[in-house]
Amino acid sequence: MTDILHGNLIQAPSFGVLETIPRGYLVLEDGVIEDVYRRLPERYAACPVTDWGQGLIMPSFADLHLHAPQYPMLGMGMDLPLLEWLDTYTFRTEARFEDLSYARRVYRQLARDLIASGTTRVAMFSSRHAAATLILMEELERAGVTGLVGKVNMDRNAGLSQETTEESVSETLRWLENCRFRLVKPILTPRFTPACSDSLMEALGKLAAERGLPVQSHLSENRGEIDWVGQLHPDCAQYWESYRKYGLWKKGTLMAHCVHSDPREQEAMAREGVWAVHCAASNVNLCSGTAPVRELLNRGVPVALGSDIAGGDSLAMNQAVVMAIRASKLRQMETGEPFLTVPEAYYLGSGAGHRYFGGGGGFQPGTKLHAIVVDDSGFPEPARELTLSERFERAVYLMDRRSIKAVYSEGVSRL
Repeated sequence: MTDILHGNLIQAPSFGVLETIPRGYLVLEDGVIEDVYRRLPERYAACPVTDWGQGLIMPSFADLHLHAPQYPMLGMGMDLPLLEWLDTYTFRTEARFEDLSYARRVYRQLARDLIASGTTRVAMFSSRHAAATLILMEELERAGVTGLVGKVNMDRNAGLSQETTEESVSETLRWLENCRFRLVKPILTPRFTPACSDSLMEALGKLAAERGLPVQSHLSENRGEIDWVGQLHPDCAQYWESYRKYGLWKKGTLMAHCVHSDPREQEAMAREGVWAVHCAASNVNLCSGTAPVRELLNRGVPVALGSDIAGGDSLAMNQAVVMAIRASKLRQMETGEPFLTVPEAYYLGSGAGHRYFGGGGGFQPGTKLHAIVVDDSGFPEPARELTLSERFERAVYLMDRRSIKAVYSEGVSRL
């Protein structure tokens, strides 16, 4: 079936590149992008067209790091550093997800809110509970959110959320056996090195190798955390090596934060194809620092963005993009590292994540459509007519759920 979207097309097909087509046409065949056109070819003249008027049709957002069971504590504990925040709020909140009716309510709202905010792809942490993790995956798939979800593993230093090593492994296996979803797939998730014993890390490394599963965790977020890893693993010269020695450091591994990753750690990431997920709001809220994003990119490390709720205070990924820009400007004032432009940061919060999942940075022919339609008519009236690039910049900064009029995920309208 042929579907055609008509409106102002805006895409960032690669880092730092912005392309606009005023009142262009986006042609889909069964949800797959056929191509974009300035003028509609005659062969499509009889096909139905959805005309979004002066709306902005843009690739949707991809959030490559967020904690689903922390959604109920959004905006709480922002006066605490990372490790104290975990003990005071996080582990207590996550323990609640043993209650499956509570999990169902929270995760249904989260899934709907992701779509309403324009996020269609995720890499997400659940809690340690296998049953609740399956509920999360089910609710995401029902809402049209695609991507990866992981049952969190943690058998030490995790307060009320802690499990035994045997429980962690057996529940992970039980969870994997029941992952039968089309759009949402499993990812192994050791919370971070201090929360996982050597035995657990070894078991997860074997699972990753045997089943070809991807991995996500945290890296070099906070100086106290880095020192702690050094005490737990004196044989490792750097934090990243505590993952490598168990087979968890490999191509496609997602490592959130990387605030204090030095050149050696960055080179290890680039060499092995490990991704850095930049979570600017969380890093500032928890006083961790500002990540060297430009430095990571220059060394060949693939970088995407994450909201990192609830360390981050907003589920809306356009705000994660804005915060990444602001953090990069702070870093420029501190170090001279050039700040991120709006098209660059938008690509990291959108196209980079879509590429991680095998999609395109923009409207790439042959890929399923992941897009949003933004109505900017309610923004403050400008003093002159704006270019599409200027309207795009305003949309990144000012859009909210009221201005997102449509969301397409896997080629299907979800809003």
